[in-house]
Parts: sequence; structure tokens; C-alpha cells
Amino acid sequence: MIFFRSLLFNIFLYLGISLASVVATLFLFSKDKYVLFLGRFLSHYVLWILKIFLNTEIEFKGLENLKKHEKFFVASAHQSMFETFALQIVINGPIFILKKELTKIPFFGWGLKKIGAIVIVRNTVTKENLNFFDRVKESINKSNRPLLIFPQGTRVKYKEKVPFKKGAGRIYQTLEIPCVPVALNSGKVWPKNSFNKYPGKITISFLNPILPGLEKEKFIEKLQTDIYKEIDLID
Repeated sequence: MIFFRSLLFNIFLYLGISLASVVATLFLFSKDKYVLFLGRFLSHYVLWILKIFLNTEIEFKGLENLKKHEKFFVASAHQSMFETFALQIVINGPIFILKKELTKIPFFGWGLKKIGAIVIVRNTVTKENLNFFDRVKESINKSNRPLLIFPQGTRVKYKEKVPFKKGAGRIYQTLEIPCVPVALNSGKVWPKNSFNKYPGKITISFLNPILPGLEKEKFIEKLQTDIYKEIDLID
């Protein structure tokens, strides 16, 4: 039964992503807001098919923490593809940092470029990476959209506690704006690199903002502690 439900979910998931990506190309030469709207629409669709095929309940907690500051960035735990969709529903047009390979995917990658995704080349020193933090700051200063980062650097298994990447501290230090941490348990329903998805409840918890002014090492320590402590409390 789980396999059959997962099969239907995956079929509808990738059909939806493909269709939205193709439609987005119609707006590549118009305003960003149209492609951002498609991204949010796709996100609602993904949560809907999770409920339809897997009977998944989704809860957002602490949304008031997104309203405490006009300028902020979001640092989220990363356990599955789920949060890349779900966070777009409650965060107004987030700017993503992503690996360069994703922007090379026809249609899908073109849409990512259109909405101002910031590219990084992993595990290497390149010309693109040398001015990476300057590009992040410039993008945020020009936009009213918040940055969304995943400080674990990649998806991790549910309850796995890997050290956060130092780059998150550099971003915090560079931007000098509050950071809203996000804890979640999406890997319990949508495990990393798994075909099967499982019924259950996904909780996304927005925590108290971390104000600017900490040393970057202290920021990483607090961010990591706050997120992992909250994940332990989520059912």
C-alpha cells in the first residue's frame, strides 16, 4: 500500500513540477512576480497531493516570528525536498542559494535563474564562489524578499545531527540582519533519497529570531542548538 501511494504521489509530483516549469518559460521576459506566483502555486499543489495520497497533516508553528522584523533571513533544517516547497507558502518569495547544477536543468533551471536564485559551486574554489557573499548581500539589498538558507548544507536523515556549515555564519555576519531559525521533521514522512513516502504529520516550527551582533562562531553554535533542540521536541 505504501509503495502504491508513493508511486501515485511521485507521478503527480514530477508531473506538477514539469508543467509548472514549462509554464514558467512563458514569463521569463516579464516581471519576476509571475514566476514567483507559479512557485507558490506549485508549493500548494505539493502539499495538497501529500494530503490526498499520503494522508499527511502539515502544521506551521511560530509564524509570528516572521513578522517581528522587516528585514531578515531564514535558516532552515533540511531533511527532504518538502521544505523547499512548503516554506514558499509562508515566506514571501524567498531567495534560494543552490548548487549550480540545478540551474542547468532545462525549463526548471531557467525559472530558478529568473527568480534570482544565487548559485554556488560546491567544494571548490571558483571565480563564481570568490564573490559569493558580496552577491548575497547585493541581492538582499536590492530586494524586499528574504534569503532562505539550509545551514546543514544538504539534506540529512530525520533526527541526524550534522554540524552546520561555517558559510551560514559568514552570511549572518555579512547581512547584519536578524535570522529566523526553522526546525522541522519532514524526513519522517519524506525521507532523504527514498522513493517511499509515509503517512504522518509534518511540523515546521519558526523559532525566535537571532539578532545581529554575535560573532559568527557564536551564531552558528546558537543556531545549531536552537534548531536541534526544537527538532527533539517535535513529535
